Amino acid sequence: MSEVITVVIVDDQAMVRQGLGALLGAQPDLRVVGEAADGAAAVREVARLRPDVVLMDVRMPEVNGLDAAATILASPSPYRPHVLMLTTFDVDDYVYEALRVGASGFMLKDAPAEELARAVRVVAAGDSLLAPSVTKRLIAEVTRTRSGVPRESPRLRELTPRELEVLELVARGLSNTEIADRLFVAEQTVKTHVSRVFAKLGLRDRAQAVVFAYEHGVVSAG
Repeated sequence: MSEVITVVIVDDQAMVRQGLGALLGAQPDLRVVGEAADGAAAVREVARLRPDVVLMDVRMPEVNGLDAAATILASPSPYRPHVLMLTTFDVDDYVYEALRVGASGFMLKDAPAEELARAVRVVAAGDSLLAPSVTKRLIAEVTRTRSGVPRESPRLRELTPRELEVLELVARGLSNTEIADRLFVAEQTVKTHVSRVFAKLGLRDRAQAVVFAYEHGVVSAG
């Protein structure tokens, strides 16, 4: 990632694109390099411009944001941007699907400029935008709407007991600091465990870890 973070904004409303562009353009380390008004155009523009981050609206005509994100993130190309979904909390089920396809998190459209800029920086650095409080809201929605027999995964058997414990705590919305306090270990030790869990399970970030843990029965509602 270069010192200046490049961004493509995808939203079917021109005023929203312009507003987001103005907010991000005012930041010295962020540069908007392109826009798209629908998912199909987003796929083309991302392939052409190769931005660090894609701000992707969920609801759009023709090809929606979820399908566009899935296409972008499933590309066999070594280049793969970080996708930050733009949404509102009344579409939590869409958020869940976005995380399943590999989006790095989600942001409210009406968030303050400093929060939006911070979100872009966070996902550009390879982290997921799921603060503990946000994770807990997502978990509440996922466990309310998702039911059924958990799927089995042989990859879980590759985890040590400690790594499985860390995965469970991540899925319950605890930060690395909170996990360290809970397990009476150093925060750097927790970071190491988290990295190993992601590597063994083929996960990209904490967002996917939450989804994986609930789908495979590591944690359950309540």
